[in-house]
Amino acid sequence: MNRQLTPATAMLLVVPPLLWAGNAIVGRLVHDMVPPLMLNFLRWAIALLILVPLGSRIFRSGGELWQHRRQLAVLGLLGIGMYNALQYLALQTSTPINVTLVAASMPVWMLLIGWLFFNAGVSRKQIIGAAFSIGGVLLVLSRGDLRQLLAMRLVAGDVFMIVATICWSFYSWLLTRTTVDKTLRSDWAAFLLAQVAFGVVWSGAFAAGEWMVTERPVAWSWPLAGALLFVAIGPAVIAFRCWGLGVQRVGPSIAGFFSNLTPLFAALMSSAFLGDLPHAYHIAAFAMIVGGIVLSSR
Repeated sequence: MNRQLTPATAMLLVVPPLLWAGNAIVGRLVHDMVPPLMLNFLRWAIALLILVPLGSRIFRSGGELWQHRRQLAVLGLLGIGMYNALQYLALQTSTPINVTLVAASMPVWMLLIGWLFFNAGVSRKQIIGAAFSIGGVLLVLSRGDLRQLLAMRLVAGDVFMIVATICWSFYSWLLTRTTVDKTLRSDWAAFLLAQVAFGVVWSGAFAAGEWMVTERPVAWSWPLAGALLFVAIGPAVIAFRCWGLGVQRVGPSIAGFFSNLTPLFAALMSSAFLGDLPHAYHIAAFAMIVGGIVLSSR
């Protein structure tokens, strides 16, 4: 793992938050059409179908999927089965602003979990960088007005998002500490497929439990089909590929700061949909977030 942040790696780590911002918006738009856990299951079932032609060799008898089934099952549970399921569940009762605000704590959880469970050191620059980065996120979410930020209140959905953020932090650290065969890890499609294969099982079990409790049907439509294709291809396959490669290059602590770009992109997308032009606080927030990334990676 090369911890030096190069322009190419930075571009890799910018792609996931851009797509995840779109995922949060789409998840909110379709929350009345499909139950949250079913949405997560359908998303990854489609992603599985996309990845199978690229990495089907892992299903061979005695292949890497079975050799490393325990580690891959844990990765599938945290990154596939739980993170987005909890995010979609959070969007049922919480606003996108509150969800992105809670998710903005990602760098803090990355540093804390790395220090507590993975014997990773935390430098003063990383702490200061985390403060700068989160400050930029808060500036966006408050729209430059501290009173709006102070008026926010946590609801059940925000608690779900806290748990989701912790799950993602563990997932990212485990990516760097896994003992999965190097041959499998070097094949991004096969490695992601191995995680998705277990993740679909986990998410399918969660969706089945949700249906047994709520019996809420799916309101099928063309807009929902388009939304499912987007969240399966973009925020799932493409974003996971870029995130996994970026984490392997620079480590979870540095990569975690890029997750703070998600609420910034979400705010810009919302502004675009509403026809609002970017404001001065958007530029200031972007500078703070990027400054936190640069400072923490030095």
